[in-house]
Amino acid sequence: MPDGSPQPIRVASAPAATPCISLSFFRYDGLARRAWVFGRMGLDRAPLARTPRIGFAKLMGTGTGMGFRPRPDWGVWTILATWPDAQAARDGVETGAVWRRRRARAGESCTLFLETLSTRGAWAGEAPFRPREAPRRADEPLAVLTRATIKPHRALRFWSQVPAVEDDLSACRSLLFQKGMGEVPWLHQVTFSVWRDAAEMTRFAHSAGAHNAAVRAAYDGGWFSESLFARFAVTGATGLWNGRPPL
Repeated sequence: MPDGSPQPIRVASAPAATPCISLSFFRYDGLARRAWVFGRMGLDRAPLARTPRIGFAKLMGTGTGMGFRPRPDWGVWTILATWPDAQAARDGVETGAVWRRRRARAGESCTLFLETLSTRGAWAGEAPFRPREAPRRADEPLAVLTRATIKPHRALRFWSQVPAVEDDLSACRSLLFQKGMGEVPWLHQVTFSVWRDAAEMTRFAHSAGAHNAAVRAAYDGGWFSESLFARFAVTGATGLWNGRPPL
C-alpha cells in the first residue's frame, strides 16, 4: 500500500541526436577563380575550425576523369565536415563563412548530407564518424567513402590501377554520383560514390574485377600507412551539379 510519502518523478531522457556529415562540392571556371580557391586552401583552415558546432573537417581538392585519377582537377574543390545533428549541418553549410565565401565565387555548388551506417579505420589518427542506431531505409541512397594514406614508394603502383577501376565503375547503372578527393596530391586519396542500389555496389566492390584486384594488391602489399572505409545513408542534398540536382 502507498505510505503517502512523495514518489520520485521519472523523467524520460531525450533520444541522442544523430551526428550528420556534410560533403560540399564547388566548381570554379576561369584561371582567376581557380587561383583564388587554391589560395584559400591555406587561408580557410583557421576560419573553418572556428565554425560553430563543427567537428572533424577537411578541405580537399579533386582528381580528373571520374575524379579518381592522379592529375588534379583545378576546377573542383570540396569541404567535408561533421556536425552533432542534421540542423547544425544545414545551418553550418548555409551560414558558415567558408561555405558562403566559396559559393559566392563558384559557378555551381552542391552539398550532400550523410548519416553514418558503418565505419572502420582511421583518418589522420581519428575515428571521425559515429554510426547511427537506425538501419538504412530502402529509399535512402547509399554512399561509400574510402580514405587512404599511400606510402610514397607504393604510389606509382597504386595509381596504375585506377584506369581499369574507372572503366568498371562507369558501367554501373545505379551509380548516382562519384568523385575522388585528396588532402595531399598523390599520397592522401579519398574516393566517394553514391549508389541507388546497395546490391550493385556490393557486387562492384567484391566481384572478380579491377576494383577487387586493386584492393587485394593494396592490402596484401601494404601500400597504405592508414586507411578508412565508411558507408552512409544520404539523407538530403542541396544545390546543383552539372546543371541539375546532385542525385
